[in-house]
Order: sequence, then C-alpha cells, then structure tokens
Amino acid sequence: MVESGVPRALAVRRRDCLRRLEDDVDAWVATASPEGTPYLMPLSFLWNGECLFLSTAASNPTARNLRANPAVQLTLGELRDVVHISGVADAGQPTAAEAQAFADKAGFDPRPLANYPFIRITPTKVQAWREVGEIAGRLLMRDGVWLA
Repeated sequence: MVESGVPRALAVRRRDCLRRLEDDVDAWVATASPEGTPYLMPLSFLWNGECLFLSTAASNPTARNLRANPAVQLTLGELRDVVHISGVADAGQPTAAEAQAFADKAGFDPRPLANYPFIRITPTKVQAWREVGEIAGRLLMRDGVWLA
C-alpha cells in the first residue's frame, strides 16, 4: 500500500510514473467499438521511453476497436496509486530489440504467432495520483508534452 500524506511534487510524480511504465508488466486497456460499446482488457505492454507496445490477436475486440477508432485509455497501478494514460493507437512496429524486450518482460512472444500484431500507443495525456490530495495536480502530460 502506498503511504498517503503530503502530495508529491510534479517531478516526483513523473519519476514514479516512468518507473511504473518501465517496471509494470500489464495495463488495463479501454477501447470502444464503432457503435460506442466499451471494452476493457488487461494486456501486457512495453514502454520504450516514448510509446507503449501491446499485442493481442487481430480478431480480439481490442484490436478491432483500435482499427476502427484509435483512441485508447490505459491504466496502470492500484486503486490508490494510479497512472492513467490517454493515447492514440497505430500499427507501428517495435524494433527487433523492443520486440524481444516485450517478449522477455511479458513472458509471451507474439512474433511467431499468426495474426498477433503489435499495436503502438502514443500517449497524449498522462495523469497520476494517490489519494484525494493529489487529484488537483494529477496532470503530467498534455497534448503529448510532459509538464515536468
């Protein structure tokens, strides 16, 4: 459990957010169908310092939804230590080293599987907060630019 108390400075929140992006293996990924039906799925990810790479079967609702509507939301962390990311998905491919890092981190290698594409998520907005005292200053990234 994360200690509550004095809100973290913006630079500390960014550092904690980046640590979570580097260390966490899975995120909750929220998409919507063309009809607007929400879909939430846990997926493994790799953060390369600029974007996240995910992989799921091309026929799964997450992949289908992102092909139709590239807007995506991802959430990392626990209920009282949240990193919330809004982003845009595309079919960008990881480098060979990034694909191997994904496989090592996730314990799952989509490369030899048919119809298991990588999906690149470029963050446009990042928020992080613990407890109610940090909600007011939760914005870390706006329009793809880090604020700290």
